[in-house]
Amino acid sequence: MKITQYLNDETFRSLLWPARHMPLLTLRRVETILFRVRLVALLFAFLTAGWIAVDFFALPWPAWGQLALGRVTASLAFAFVALICGRANRKRDMYLSLGCLYAIPTLFYLYSYWILNGVELSGMASSISGIYAFLPFIMIAGLGMFPLTAGESLIYAMPVILLELVSGMIGIDVLNLSELIGSVWLAGMMAIVAALSGMSQLGFMIALVRQAIRDPLTQCFTRSSGEELLEMQFIIASRSNSPLTLAFIDLDNFKTINDNYGHDAGDQVLLEATRQIGASLRTGDMLVRWGGEEFVVILPGAYCNEAALVLERLRARGMGVRPDGGPITASMGLAERTRDDSKDWRELIAAADQRMYAAKQSGKNRLVTCAQAA
Repeated sequence: MKITQYLNDETFRSLLWPARHMPLLTLRRVETILFRVRLVALLFAFLTAGWIAVDFFALPWPAWGQLALGRVTASLAFAFVALICGRANRKRDMYLSLGCLYAIPTLFYLYSYWILNGVELSGMASSISGIYAFLPFIMIAGLGMFPLTAGESLIYAMPVILLELVSGMIGIDVLNLSELIGSVWLAGMMAIVAALSGMSQLGFMIALVRQAIRDPLTQCFTRSSGEELLEMQFIIASRSNSPLTLAFIDLDNFKTINDNYGHDAGDQVLLEATRQIGASLRTGDMLVRWGGEEFVVILPGAYCNEAALVLERLRARGMGVRPDGGPITASMGLAERTRDDSKDWRELIAAADQRMYAAKQSGKNRLVTCAQAA
C-alpha cells in the first residue's frame, strides 16, 4: 500500500516531468542547472584546448593540426556558453544552454572521427585515438550532474545514444556487430544511471524547497517565499501587461480564541480556515500565510471584479466554526495592479492591506474591493 501511495504521490510525478513543478522550485532548479552548465563549460573550454598538446605528440600531421582547429573552435564555443549562462535566468535559457553544452562535444565527436577514420595509426597514436570513442559515454555520464526529470534526461541522452548507434553502423567507428550492441547497451545503462542520479538530486531539491517555503502548520507558503512569488508574478504581469490581484485576509477576533480556548484551538481554527480558503481558489492561485492570522492570496490573471467573486463565494460557504460554535469570519481587502497603478508588489500589498483595515473598521466580516475603495 505504501508503494502504491508513493507511486501516486505528487513528488514522484514531479520527478518524471517538470510540468507540475511549483514556480519557486523551477526558479531554484534553473539557477542550479545554469550555474553547473557554466562551470562545466568553463572547465571544458580549458581542457579541450589543453588536449592539443597530447595530440601534437601522439598523432601525425595533418591529423593533429585538423583536430587542433576543431578543439580551438569547440573551446571558443564552450567559453561562449559559459559567458551567456552568466546572464541567463529563465527556464528557456536553461534548456538552451544545456542543449548547447551537449551539442558542442557531439559535433566535435563527429568531426574527430571523420579526421581519424582515414589515418593509419599504431602504438600510442592508436591508444590516444581510442580515447575519442569514450566521448559519448562521458557526455551521458555528465547528465547525472544536473537535477533533471526522467523525461528531460531521456531527451538529452537519446541523441548521444543514437549517435553511438549510427556511428557504428555507418563505419565512423569500426566495430563488429557484437561490439556495437555492447556499446549501445552500455550507453543506455549509463543513461539510466545518470537519469536516476539527476532524479535523486531533484527529489532532494523538492524536499528542501518545500520545507523552506511552506508554513509547518497550515502548509501555505511562508511570508518569505510569498514575497518571492509576488515579485515573480508582478514581473510577469508587468511584462505581459496582464492583471494581477491580491487579497489580504485577516481572521476576525482571532485573539479571543487563543485567550479563551488556548493555542491548540487557535491552530485548529487556522487549519480549517486555510482549508476553506484553499478550496475556494482557482487553479494557479497561491495562498500565503503572511503572519499570525493574516493571509495573502495571489490571483494571477484576475481583475478585481473576478477576484471579488472568488472571495464572495468563500464568504458565502463560510470558513469553519469557532470553538464557541460561532462562524469563523474574516475581513478582506483587494488590490489590482493595473487598477491601482502599482509600481511594484509592495505598493500592491499596501493597498490590499489598507482595504482590509477599512473592512475591519466597517464592522468586520466583509470585503472591500478596488471599486469600493475608489
